[in-house]
Amino acid sequence: MTEFLTDRERIIRVLLSSQEPLDVYQIRDAAGLDLPPSEIYDELEHVAKTLKRQGLKLAVVPARCRNCGYEFRDRERLKRPSKCPRCHSERIEPPRFYVRR
Repeated sequence: MTEFLTDRERIIRVLLSSQEPLDVYQIRDAAGLDLPPSEIYDELEHVAKTLKRQGLKLAVVPARCRNCGYEFRDRERLKRPSKCPRCHSERIEPPRFYVRR
């Protein structure tokens, strides 16, 4: 049955069934998608709108610098930041996503 779902429907299904927040790599693997991370982030923008219409919310665990621990809390974009503003490290843990009811 999953073979007839769109990429967005697969992503939504994975997020709804997950017990923990997932990053784009985990979402891609669980949904069986063959898309680069940048396209998964783009799909998540649309998934957020779809979930909102259903009375749900795409929640984000913010990206975090692995070097100094800085959290990117007030970011509007879903994509992983490229560099830490505090220590300038590029070792950034990607944001993770989950659905909040």
